Amino acid sequence: QVQLVESGGGLVQAGGSLRLSCAASGRTFSSYAMGWFRQTPGKEREFVARITFNGRTTYYADSVKGRFTVSRDNAKNTVSLQMNSLLPEDTAVYYCAADRVATGRETRINAMDYWGKGTLVTVST
Repeated sequence: QVQLVESGGGLVQAGGSLRLSCAASGRTFSSYAMGWFRQTPGKEREFVARITFNGRTTYYADSVKGRFTVSRDNAKNTVSLQMNSLLPEDTAVYYCAADRVATGRETRINAMDYWGKGTLVTVST
Protein backbone atom coordinates (compact mmCIF):
# COMPACT_ATOMS: atom_id res chain seq x y z
CA GLN A 1 0.00 0.00 0.00
CA VAL A 2 1.26 3.46 -0.94
CA GLN A 3 -0.32 6.66 0.31
CA LEU A 4 0.33 9.85 -1.60
CA VAL A 5 -0.13 13.43 -0.45
CA GLU A 6 0.34 16.37 -2.80
CA SER A 7 1.23 19.89 -1.77
CA GLY A 8 2.41 23.15 -3.26
CA GLY A 9 -0.62 24.21 -5.24
CA GLY A 10 -1.90 27.76 -5.18
CA LEU A 11 -2.61 30.89 -7.16
CA VAL A 12 0.03 32.24 -9.51
CA GLN A 13 0.08 34.76 -12.34
CA ALA A 14 0.63 33.67 -15.89
CA GLY A 15 4.34 33.36 -16.58
CA GLY A 16 5.08 32.45 -13.00
CA SER A 17 6.30 29.25 -11.40
CA LEU A 18 5.14 26.72 -8.85
CA ARG A 19 6.67 23.59 -7.46
CA LEU A 20 4.41 20.71 -6.52
CA SER A 21 5.50 17.96 -4.21
CA CYS A 22 4.11 14.52 -3.53
CA ALA A 23 5.06 12.71 -0.34
CA ALA A 24 4.70 8.94 -0.33
CA SER A 25 4.39 6.54 2.54
CA GLY A 26 5.70 3.01 2.43
CA ARG A 27 9.09 1.41 2.04
CA THR A 28 8.56 0.45 -1.59
CA PHE A 29 8.38 3.94 -3.08
CA SER A 30 11.61 3.47 -5.01
CA SER A 31 10.14 0.52 -6.88
CA TYR A 32 7.32 2.55 -8.43
CA ALA A 33 7.26 4.83 -11.42
CA MET A 34 5.55 8.08 -10.49
CA GLY A 35 3.27 10.20 -12.59
CA TRP A 36 1.59 13.57 -12.48
CA PHE A 37 -1.86 14.07 -13.95
CA ARG A 38 -4.28 16.98 -13.97
CA GLN A 39 -7.98 17.53 -14.29
CA THR A 40 -10.26 20.49 -14.87
CA PRO A 41 -14.04 20.47 -14.31
CA GLY A 42 -15.91 18.71 -17.06
CA LYS A 43 -12.80 17.21 -18.58
CA GLU A 44 -11.06 13.88 -18.27
CA ARG A 45 -7.97 13.55 -16.16
CA GLU A 46 -4.91 13.88 -18.37
CA PHE A 47 -1.30 12.83 -18.24
CA VAL A 48 1.28 15.51 -17.47
CA ALA A 49 4.59 13.87 -16.61
CA ARG A 50 6.18 10.61 -15.52
CA ILE A 51 9.45 9.50 -13.99
CA THR A 52 10.75 5.95 -13.82
CA PHE A 53 11.55 4.22 -10.55
CA ASN A 54 15.22 5.21 -10.59
CA GLY A 55 14.67 8.71 -11.91
CA ARG A 56 16.72 8.11 -15.03
CA THR A 57 13.95 8.61 -17.56
CA THR A 58 11.21 11.18 -17.73
CA TYR A 59 8.26 11.67 -20.03
CA TYR A 60 6.07 14.70 -20.64
CA ALA A 61 2.86 15.65 -22.34
CA ASP A 62 3.51 17.85 -25.36
CA SER A 63 1.59 20.67 -23.72
CA VAL A 64 4.09 20.98 -20.86
CA LYS A 65 7.33 19.88 -22.48
CA GLY A 66 10.07 22.43 -21.93
CA ARG A 67 8.14 24.15 -19.13
CA PHE A 68 7.65 21.41 -16.52
CA THR A 69 10.26 19.18 -14.92
CA VAL A 70 9.55 16.06 -12.89
CA SER A 71 12.09 14.76 -10.37
CA ARG A 72 12.22 12.39 -7.43
CA ASP A 73 14.19 11.78 -4.27
CA ASN A 74 13.92 8.13 -3.31
CA ALA A 75 15.72 8.73 -0.03
CA LYS A 76 12.96 11.13 0.99
CA ASN A 77 10.06 9.32 -0.69
CA THR A 78 9.11 12.39 -2.66
CA VAL A 79 8.40 13.31 -6.25
CA SER A 80 8.22 16.89 -7.46
CA LEU A 81 6.89 18.81 -10.43
CA GLN A 82 8.57 22.11 -11.18
CA MET A 83 6.24 24.20 -13.30
CA ASN A 84 7.61 27.26 -15.08
CA SER A 85 6.13 29.70 -17.58
CA LEU A 86 2.67 28.81 -16.38
CA LEU A 87 -0.30 29.48 -18.61
CA PRO A 88 -3.96 29.96 -17.70
CA GLU A 89 -4.69 26.65 -19.38
CA ASP A 90 -2.47 24.94 -16.80
CA THR A 91 -5.16 25.66 -14.22
CA ALA A 92 -6.29 22.31 -12.82
CA VAL A 93 -6.22 19.96 -9.89
CA TYR A 94 -2.91 18.14 -10.06
CA TYR A 95 -2.61 14.55 -8.88
CA CYS A 96 0.37 12.33 -8.34
CA ALA A 97 0.10 8.63 -8.97
CA ALA A 98 2.22 5.54 -8.38
CA ASP A 99 2.61 2.77 -10.94
CA ARG A 100 3.96 -0.71 -10.13
CA VAL A 101 5.19 -0.92 -13.71
CA ALA A 102 8.36 0.95 -12.91
CA THR A 103 9.67 1.75 -16.39
CA GLY A 104 8.41 2.84 -19.75
CA ARG A 105 5.96 5.50 -20.82
CA GLU A 106 2.56 4.75 -19.34
CA THR A 107 0.01 7.53 -19.58
CA ARG A 108 -3.25 5.68 -19.01
CA ILE A 109 -5.15 6.70 -15.93
CA ASN A 110 -6.44 3.22 -15.22
CA ALA A 111 -2.89 1.83 -15.26
CA MET A 112 -1.95 3.72 -12.11
CA ASP A 113 -2.12 1.80 -8.84
CA TYR A 114 -2.33 4.58 -6.26
CA TRP A 115 -3.49 8.19 -6.31
CA GLY A 116 -3.21 11.22 -4.14
CA LYS A 117 -6.16 13.51 -3.47
CA GLY A 118 -4.80 16.35 -5.56
CA THR A 119 -3.72 19.94 -5.17
CA LEU A 120 -5.28 22.90 -6.97
CA VAL A 121 -3.21 25.11 -9.25
CA THR A 122 -4.81 28.32 -10.48
CA VAL A 123 -3.04 30.46 -13.07
CA SER A 124 -4.47 33.93 -13.48
CA THR A 125 -4.15 36.18 -16.52
